[in-house]
Amino acid sequence: MSQAPLSANVKASLYMMLSMMGFVVNDMFVKSLDGALSVGQIMAVRGVMLSALLIVVIWQQGLIKRINELLNITVALRSVMEVCATLTFLYCLQLLPFATISAILQALPLSVALGAAIFLGEPVGWRRWIAIAIGFCGVLVIIRPGLEGFNTASLIMLLSVGFAAARDLFTRKLPSQLPSLLVSVATATVITIAGSIIATAQGDWQPVTTGQLGTLLMAAFFLFFGYQFIVMAMRSGEVAYVVPFRYTSLLWAIALGYFIFAEVPDLLTVIGSGIVIATGLFTLYREMINNRRTVTSTALNSGDNAWNERHHKDE
Repeated sequence: MSQAPLSANVKASLYMMLSMMGFVVNDMFVKSLDGALSVGQIMAVRGVMLSALLIVVIWQQGLIKRINELLNITVALRSVMEVCATLTFLYCLQLLPFATISAILQALPLSVALGAAIFLGEPVGWRRWIAIAIGFCGVLVIIRPGLEGFNTASLIMLLSVGFAAARDLFTRKLPSQLPSLLVSVATATVITIAGSIIATAQGDWQPVTTGQLGTLLMAAFFLFFGYQFIVMAMRSGEVAYVVPFRYTSLLWAIALGYFIFAEVPDLLTVIGSGIVIATGLFTLYREMINNRRTVTSTALNSGDNAWNERHHKDE
């Protein structure tokens, strides 16, 4: 008896979970270096490896001839935001528990919704405004400013989330015909150059051991792995169905933090994470409802216009 094939949405959800695993495992390898290499050097060395992997793929897909499409101000601004997000994230990765970093990062969808409302003029109803406000209260529970256990690196991690949200907002403004792989190549290249400049300016280049090189190679591979599967997820499933599975990154982070670094998230981190995820899912749900209303309204208006045209012709 043959099994029924998986639906497109189920496949996409699996791809998204694999993508989140790839990103978190990449972070785990970088964190395992335990500060032996500077942030700039990590960006540069890992960036070279990732860029090489991506260039091979775009060459195989015949996208090299379209490289000039990257000469776009939006691509440049997106790359700058990615550099800032990567720099601050890698700095925090050395100072904060694995699960705490991932928990704060779950505020990214809320930050994107807030940024889209403020800078892109996207409509946000009162329910989503309340959800966004509650979600950021959840972030405060995680970082607990003024209380025991507060780490100033948590504020820098919030800044990293802000840069990542700006990156995602610029992503929305990219030309629709621009392949995602070309954008990834541009980003990896800019990060490599920025890391090289930072490491050179600070004078903290260190000889890289074989073990460290292998660790960064594995990090680059899993980062590439994450990029590939997130593209597959977003292209093969419905966004509203797929996006919630981004939150599985927290589960991967908690598991790897426990088994690799012997880290156990405290109660406040768990509570704050729950608040952030719940409000993020509610925000996504409200966005889905509004999109359906827009589509329905457009369809009704189109139907009315078609009826009016036929009516005038009959007259």
